[in-house]
Amino acid sequence: MIGLEGALIGFALLLFLLFVGLHIAVALFTVSVLGAWWYFGDAMLNPFGTFMWGTLNNFLLVAIPLFVFMGEILVRGGITERMYRALSDWLKPLPGGLLHTNIFASTIFAAISGSSVATAATIGTVAFPTFRAQNYSERWISGTIASGATLGILIPPSINLIIYGAITNTSIGALFTAGILPGLVLAAMFVAIVAVSATIKPEIAGPRGKLAPWHERRKRLVDLLPPLIIFIIIMGSIYGGWATPTEAAGVGVLAALLLVGFHHELNLRMLRDAMLATISTTAMTLLILVAAAYLNFILGVLGVPKLVSGAVADISASPLVVLLIIVCLYLLLGCFLDALAMMITTIPIIWPIIDHLGYSSVWFGIFLVMMCELALITPPVGMNLYIVQSVRGRGHVGTVIAGVIPFLACILVLVALISVFPGLVLN
Repeated sequence: MIGLEGALIGFALLLFLLFVGLHIAVALFTVSVLGAWWYFGDAMLNPFGTFMWGTLNNFLLVAIPLFVFMGEILVRGGITERMYRALSDWLKPLPGGLLHTNIFASTIFAAISGSSVATAATIGTVAFPTFRAQNYSERWISGTIASGATLGILIPPSINLIIYGAITNTSIGALFTAGILPGLVLAAMFVAIVAVSATIKPEIAGPRGKLAPWHERRKRLVDLLPPLIIFIIIMGSIYGGWATPTEAAGVGVLAALLLVGFHHELNLRMLRDAMLATISTTAMTLLILVAAAYLNFILGVLGVPKLVSGAVADISASPLVVLLIIVCLYLLLGCFLDALAMMITTIPIIWPIIDHLGYSSVWFGIFLVMMCELALITPPVGMNLYIVQSVRGRGHVGTVIAGVIPFLACILVLVALISVFPGLVLN
């Protein structure tokens, strides 16, 4: 058994390695190996190969490359750009004009790609030329893209929820169901913030411009059907009991290929580029997952979860006070870790506390993903901030940071609501 001091030293070492820029998987593996060697010697290191195979030999994990591949096909096949143009036709009359398009497009694309980084890069590439031509505030352009993209890890199908479910043995279908309502509520809150701000300060949005003729707008509505069809196919097959999440992902890839082929964008070069991007993303994700699983194994053998839950049991504070402390911890970690690193490194430490407080693993999955959403847009290392800044291609990242502040507040409000009323997630 490890003492509390040893556990804190190990966690501090992990944070230090991540802070100095070591790759997430390398940092996790380093701390795991040092802990295993220090307390058990070489014997605990010998079965790592078998342990790695056992971790990856999971049919559920096949869903990760399939969902990534599906998103790459839709982006490179022009489906996303057509969807964005169709949305802009109908959202121009709202206060804030085209700023709402970023949020709506992010919500829809998040629901089919499962990736926040992919959403931020895709929507940003399409949006910035349009907005600059109409003199919108770059702060609000950047803020709506970076914040709207965070919906990619909450609205199903979410790669982060799949990873969480694989680590904690929680039903992926239950997690996907639980993520729909908070995701839609958060998108509505983002829209409300933009509408209210644009009403108070109309200068943040450019001129609303002339609307396209009614028949043209109605004709372009057909471009909203492909993402809707894919979402219905994926979620319908899962909830209808016709397919597992992995099988549904395979069906989603087939549907994406058919849709891109229908638009005459399917070719060998596009498929090659999509496959290479999928391989890169999947390899990085699974390497992190293996290293995290080994760390969780070592922590379990050392008795860290039992130690943490015992320490919490000795604290005479209400569940909401303990939860507030956990939120503050995640806010602090979000300033230094990206979403996936924060999620994987904290599950073995925080879950025993949450379990002791009486919350379900499904609720904690949504709570954790929402805290990871904050990490994606929290300076100084929020991943979406730099993705948007790189797509923006000019100015300082401080403009993007200033743009996300109102949306950070929205996420915190929703976290507070699901903490006080867990039924918002579980019902």
